[in-house]
Amino acid sequence: MNIQTRFSAGKEALQRAAREEAYSTPLKDLHPGAPKLFQNDTLWPYFERLRKEEPVHYCTNAPIEPYWSVTKYNDIMHVDTSHGIFSSDVRNGGIAIRDVPVGYDWPSFIAMDQPKHSAQRKTVSPMFTPTHLDELAVLIRQRSAKVLDALPRNETFNFVDRVSIELTTQMLATLFDFPWEERRKLTRWSDVSTALPKSGVVSSPEERRREMDECAAYFTKLWNERVNSEPRNDLLSMMAHSDATRYMDADNLMGNLILLIVGGNDTTRNTMTGSVLALNENPDQYRKLRENPALIDTMVPEVIRWQTPLAHMRRTALEDTELGGKTIKKGDRVVMWYVSGNRDEEVIENPDDFIIDRARPRTHLSFGFGIHRCVGMRLAELQLKIVWQEMLKRFDNIEVVGEPKRVYSSFVKGYEELPVRIPA
Repeated sequence: MNIQTRFSAGKEALQRAAREEAYSTPLKDLHPGAPKLFQNDTLWPYFERLRKEEPVHYCTNAPIEPYWSVTKYNDIMHVDTSHGIFSSDVRNGGIAIRDVPVGYDWPSFIAMDQPKHSAQRKTVSPMFTPTHLDELAVLIRQRSAKVLDALPRNETFNFVDRVSIELTTQMLATLFDFPWEERRKLTRWSDVSTALPKSGVVSSPEERRREMDECAAYFTKLWNERVNSEPRNDLLSMMAHSDATRYMDADNLMGNLILLIVGGNDTTRNTMTGSVLALNENPDQYRKLRENPALIDTMVPEVIRWQTPLAHMRRTALEDTELGGKTIKKGDRVVMWYVSGNRDEEVIENPDDFIIDRARPRTHLSFGFGIHRCVGMRLAELQLKIVWQEMLKRFDNIEVVGEPKRVYSSFVKGYEELPVRIPA
């Protein structure tokens, strides 16, 4: 029995209740950024209603400061590409719906405006050139094969931990030339850096501070080693030997490290898990993929759209401006809901359907646009493509046998657990 049959009754009841609440709540009281909606996967009717009735919506009914929600594809593109009007600078609040807490306001090139942004971004971009990606592809394939060959048969296991986290953390360790036996520290630091207070990831603010200080101390040691050695082909060495980044202060270094860790960990790992779930929820598409593995090429960007591993990015208005008939004031928070834009029926045909052979699968917002477009997007696509090539070689089916446990966050749209089973 597939997941669609096994869990559909409970899921349909949950979605019906969410739809009723989304459409019965006064529009002015909608808070689409509530993390619980994402953890329960009940966000969809809220964004559907906003796209239909108020695509640019001002939320004042939230336990955080008021914010604008931008929910349609083309409006999001406008905000994302108008960096002269909308700031991502951490000093203006940063890139997430909540202001960055004091003590964690580390500058990074994704949380900087021009001209500093491009100078720092260019430092790490050689890691993602076509030539280097070709070299990494060999390594990704070897590691994917090793991890997949070690998976049990006829036994339930957590796909998130055994495959998604393991493969993405191995890649992060390679990109940083991080000590291999301690690579899971990278996963932990990524989780801690993005965790909300009620997420359960850390038990107290003091624990979070201690772990982030450990991260800073560990990387400072590695940084000092790279600065004092010959340039090598890893992200840390690239930054240590570039004029744009060599003289960064400790906060700027920490900001860029967390950016690269989260970017390399959360996005690929959650899309990898999401692909297994999406194919189980759409068995006709899974069958289509098994019959024609070449469809991996279009399935990968489709699942990146479908999952949208980072649900939003936030900007702050640098001046009064108009958007969607609304006046946004200087200093206002503006949240681009990529997760909503990726379901905009005016731009994407049948956006609520998971279709692995879409005609234009790269019409999505998951990597952002403009100067902040994801620097590692081709590596993310490459990892997903190779792991599915290797899975299809080995397994007729990976069955989802329990409900996924999703992350408590409206920023990272991801999974803590996905119980699966590979039939013998």
